[in-house]
Amino acid sequence: MSLDGISVALSAGIGYALGSLSFGYWVAKANGVDIFAVGSRSPGATNVKRSIGKGPGNLVFVLDFLKGLAATGWPLIVYSKSPSPEYYALIGLFGGIVGHSFSVLTRFRGGKGVATMLGGVLALMPWAGLVGVVVWLIVFYSTRYVSLSSILLAVSLPVSNWLLASAQALIWISGLMAVVIVYRHKSNIGRLIRGEENRFDRKGPNGGDSNG
Repeated sequence: MSLDGISVALSAGIGYALGSLSFGYWVAKANGVDIFAVGSRSPGATNVKRSIGKGPGNLVFVLDFLKGLAATGWPLIVYSKSPSPEYYALIGLFGGIVGHSFSVLTRFRGGKGVATMLGGVLALMPWAGLVGVVVWLIVFYSTRYVSLSSILLAVSLPVSNWLLASAQALIWISGLMAVVIVYRHKSNIGRLIRGEENRFDRKGPNGGDSNG
């Protein structure tokens, strides 16, 4: 299996560009809030919801989800006649996650990448993605920790792909994404270990930004 260098560069570059679109920052700014100065200082959906409200937070989640979907979906369409279009899609998805987490438009600051990852995952590996969503829901409604739910969602992906006997590329890239997501949650992990991570109560989020 060989990949075309130009197609790889385009998949990675466009994926990064799409991921860099900082919807959390822009939505917050439209509401008169500098998202990097409030709450967890992350442009993720949870921090936007906590700092501004449910509507803006949900909007950011949907937009971040869609950019992950776009970063992954366009290579599947454009390179559909190539021997391995899923490889270009994987490159696009990883570029999207990196762009979201380290956006050139916000001085390489960004969110955790969970919503963006989920959009791409459901396009590329829907069964593993659905398992991940179920894991997220079970953990969240059992613990009310957004961060723990998101970490376990990411970790479930390579495990699910392995159990489903998915292509090796899907197993390895989902494992790599899990590493990135866990690393981006390192501060949350520290708070969880110390028992200091705040829970998301029914009235609104009270810390532990994750869905960005």
